[in-house]
Amino acid sequence: MPTHETITPYTDSHATKREQVETMFNNIAPTYDRLNHTLSLGIDRRWRNAAIDALRPFNPQTILDVATGTGDFAILAAQRLNPDRIIGVDISEGMMDVGRQKVKEAGLDTTVFFTKDDCTALSFDDATFDAVTVAYGARNFADLEAGLREMQRVLVPGGHLMLVELTTPPRFPMRQLFWIYAHVVMPLVGRLVSHDDAAYTYLPRSMAAFPQAERLAPMMRQYGFSDVQYRRFTFGLSTMYLATK
Repeated sequence: MPTHETITPYTDSHATKREQVETMFNNIAPTYDRLNHTLSLGIDRRWRNAAIDALRPFNPQTILDVATGTGDFAILAAQRLNPDRIIGVDISEGMMDVGRQKVKEAGLDTTVFFTKDDCTALSFDDATFDAVTVAYGARNFADLEAGLREMQRVLVPGGHLMLVELTTPPRFPMRQLFWIYAHVVMPLVGRLVSHDDAAYTYLPRSMAAFPQAERLAPMMRQYGFSDVQYRRFTFGLSTMYLATK
């Protein structure tokens, strides 16, 4: 089993990674948005905008947002791309409940919808969506290879996968500075705000174990994607992947 799939939030639990991730996100859902933007110093908004803008030339009208969480990426995509329909899927109802309220407040409840689904066995038919997006959720997949296969399956021929993930800066001194931030500041702030000690110690561990660009791009090609491109943001703190079915 790949190393990143053995990283779980609760090291003393015998539950599966999927079960632990669901529990963790249900626990931190009420504070997730505020804490997420605080820990990233707000830079994550720029990363999301850049990813969505990269999809703009393809004009996708049906979009599946995998590991949608509280729907930030789905809402932004609806506002910037003006598609007919976006479906956000996640295993955490707690996170999606927050997302549903945000969608209602944004007046997007006729465009953005949420449903509980597992990315490793999606309930949608083949060739359903023009684009599939996953923003900062792939490292939580219990089976990344199954997730890639499923996202490829539900795309129409010529459709696009947009994947954005937190990554470890590859070069000195940002790599060393980020290690300190991720292993000292993130867990401390996360513990104080979310009251879930495990969630923000799991974050840097899952980031470090997740395949970086040079490993993930070949995996995407292996599971049926072509024209795989990637772009690093902010010294490599985040990486965007764009691929075609």
